[in-house]
Amino acid sequence: MISTAGTGVRVRLLGPVEVVVADGPQLVNGVRRKAVLATLALQLGRVVSVDRLIDVVWGEAPPATATNTLQRHISYLRGVLGEPGSIVVRPPGYVLNTGPESTDVQAAERLLELARRTADRNEQVDHLTAALALWRGPPLADVGGSAWLEEQAEHLTRLRLEAERALADARLSVGEHARLVPGLERLVRQHPFDEHLHAQLMLALYRDGRQGEAVATYRRLRDSLRENLGIDPSLRLRDLERAILRQDTAIAAPAPAARAQVAAQLPPCVPTFTGRDAELAALDALVDRGGAVVVSGTAGVGKTALAVHWAHRAAERFPDGQLYVNLRGFDPATTPTEPARALHGFLEALGVPAARMPSEPDLMVSLYRTTVAGKRLLVVLDNARDAEQVRPLLPGSPDCLAIVTSRDQLIPLVVTESAQPVPLDLLSPDEARDMLVRRLGARQVAAEPAAADDIADRCARLPIALAIVAARAASNRRFSLAAVAGELGDLDAFRGGDEATDVRAVFSWSCRTLSPAATRLFRLLSLHPGPDVSAPAVASLAGDTAQAIGPLLTELTRANLFTEHTYGRYAFHDLLRAYAASLADEAEPPAERRAAVHRLLDHCLHTAYAADLALHPHFSAISLPSLAGGVTPESPKNRSAATAWFAAEVPVLLAAVPLAARFGFEGHAWRLAWAMGGFLHRQGHWQDWLGTQQIALAAASRIGDQAGQAHAHRSLGLACSRLRRYEEADDHLRRALDLFTDVGDDAGQAHTCLNLGQLAERRRDYHQALDHSRRALALFGRAGNRAGQGYTLNAVGWQEALLGNYQRALESCGEALKMLQEVDDVQGQADTWDSLGHAHHQLGDDRRAIACYEHALELFRQVNDRYAEASTYVNLGGSHRALADLGATRAAWRRALTILDELGDADADSIRADLEQLDAMRLH
Repeated sequence: MISTAGTGVRVRLLGPVEVVVADGPQLVNGVRRKAVLATLALQLGRVVSVDRLIDVVWGEAPPATATNTLQRHISYLRGVLGEPGSIVVRPPGYVLNTGPESTDVQAAERLLELARRTADRNEQVDHLTAALALWRGPPLADVGGSAWLEEQAEHLTRLRLEAERALADARLSVGEHARLVPGLERLVRQHPFDEHLHAQLMLALYRDGRQGEAVATYRRLRDSLRENLGIDPSLRLRDLERAILRQDTAIAAPAPAARAQVAAQLPPCVPTFTGRDAELAALDALVDRGGAVVVSGTAGVGKTALAVHWAHRAAERFPDGQLYVNLRGFDPATTPTEPARALHGFLEALGVPAARMPSEPDLMVSLYRTTVAGKRLLVVLDNARDAEQVRPLLPGSPDCLAIVTSRDQLIPLVVTESAQPVPLDLLSPDEARDMLVRRLGARQVAAEPAAADDIADRCARLPIALAIVAARAASNRRFSLAAVAGELGDLDAFRGGDEATDVRAVFSWSCRTLSPAATRLFRLLSLHPGPDVSAPAVASLAGDTAQAIGPLLTELTRANLFTEHTYGRYAFHDLLRAYAASLADEAEPPAERRAAVHRLLDHCLHTAYAADLALHPHFSAISLPSLAGGVTPESPKNRSAATAWFAAEVPVLLAAVPLAARFGFEGHAWRLAWAMGGFLHRQGHWQDWLGTQQIALAAASRIGDQAGQAHAHRSLGLACSRLRRYEEADDHLRRALDLFTDVGDDAGQAHTCLNLGQLAERRRDYHQALDHSRRALALFGRAGNRAGQGYTLNAVGWQEALLGNYQRALESCGEALKMLQEVDDVQGQADTWDSLGHAHHQLGDDRRAIACYEHALELFRQVNDRYAEASTYVNLGGSHRALADLGATRAAWRRALTILDELGDADADSIRADLEQLDAMRLH
């Protein structure tokens, strides 16, 4: 045997092959490398020849380069193990030199040997439980294909079964029969002919007072043996059945033996704990990994409840005890718990006598880790302030698991200790309702389901807020849930009687850890009206640079006061927003709040204008106010960037318009509504378009801005037209035309005439439509707007087609297409290809029509004009139908129907009817 030098490395073979070092698990890439490591580890401290390694890794036909490749594998594995001397050359091969018991197989064999040597049944249970905890699944699970390794895996699987049998015997002997039953039932399902396991299950059931089930277990085995193997149970098993039937005192349960005391410091579970299935599953998956887990989340989100609930559920997996300490990282009444104080409590719980207790913190850490070495302990470190407070309390043993809860994300622990993050978010709507059911009863919630949902929403689905409100409802059963919901107007409604159950106070503990700059930013963020915010918008809101704001956003997200819910976009829930707003009211002067809103509106307006310009470079022409100091708007450079920006920011812009009106920035209000109008139109958000333009019109009217009123009236006309409110549309468009005439805006007049033509077309007055379009063409010509002329020539061509003048339509649309291609207007080109397709279809040239429609669809998708895309799919289906291609017709109309349903457009019903008619034709 070659001497070994300990390195602190553990090679795990009882499951997937992996390496664990002081910093946590190390990834071993490649099946062959894992096979080399497994072979060396199974012969720990002994030389394994090169020939044996090659045979195990490559089998009977190794490549000519096998020896060189093996050397590279060995070099790679030394790097993973972290020590150059972890694998040493010893002729005729290599030896793994990581020290005694540096594999889980050796550790398991030692524990099994200890169990065999001791006569103390409780000690046997402890040793066997610890040994079995080392198995993480099928041994050598990811190195199949080698006959020798498969033999070793079979041996280790048999060893596990022997240990499970021995543990069941030991637990039966100390009176743990009731807790044994589920595990034995699982084992007999896995080993249906194993008489020893069946005997143990029969005895456990009998001693648990379940005599009938014990006899039924015997008879199922007897029938299975006869049917499958043609044999009867052994005499020993038949004797046990007879003893159970006559209730023989010889097999009665023994009196429970006294056990050595183990630490059991977990606080009580919350009996109304609910939900968190995904997080509980994540913790279950980490139970055998060892190391640390960080459960982080905002104040009051239920971190402690989750950790304690799971710890109780998993306590049996940690037979050597469960330690718990509240580190009071965010407690307003006291300073955070010193690690040395927590260690003193842990060492006392682990039975270290006072005479052995060191006074130096470093010596306490060393004694703590020595004491837990080889044990399987669960350590819950609750309410940690930072990584430095936690590090000394982490057990060094890979068989221990530490669960850390904190409002901080504790990124340093994730980086240096390989802690696994388990972020905790707000409850889902179903979980929030279930929490109310558990606290108030199903009957009360079922009687007022809408009020229950309203309470959940007003509580932002934050567990602490739900608990406070549920306690008030439970204490005042004469109050309806609707009445309770009606009280939840501000944060004062979320007070439970002390600081720990006062939402405002709980939030304040998190804010006390922030730097002054981060605290100010937290306050200002309450002024942002949208559901989330981008980092550039945050910078403008604060009047600072993106470089300066980045660290502050990181500080807020690490403290879980702000969440980066998607990449680059941040949010906080409604109660945190309300708390931040209350701080802003207290600490920020009205002038500073107004200045921050001004900066934010400038950012939104100038960026929206730039995005609209990228989408419609020939039509974005309104005057903008100059930028306030400290504002850095974004600059979408192309159509795709502009479309993506609008898609992300539309909810913000919709909220920014009324915000601007409320703060007296009327010019911003109507301009913002104008800048987003084109995107809302193309996306089919016509109700939103209508609502914002109504605010815009009121704002422009208050300050007597005729241009603003004209733009708002025109947009209102377009929105009303899309919503089939034609009389209102006509009134708005005519007012817009008058106002544009008064201010001398030829382009505005031209656009409005074009829109009046589209409205007349919708009302089937095609001659009037053509008159309006021709007037628009003249106005665009006078204004020198080539893109406008192109759009209008397309409208003229389309309306000629509606009047049956298809050749004239082709001529006008052909001329329009050339103009729009010259100015690179994709939207206009798409519209025109659709018009050309219609004219060709009416002339009976459907193959050419289909080609035109496909051109249009490609371009409509580029500009993300969903309604126009759906309309063109309808037209495309019509041309396919004219060619009797019903399959292509159906496909086009189904795509149109999908889009129209998503938009909530009434045209969907007529397409649905056409599809039903098409399906009926197919059946006949």
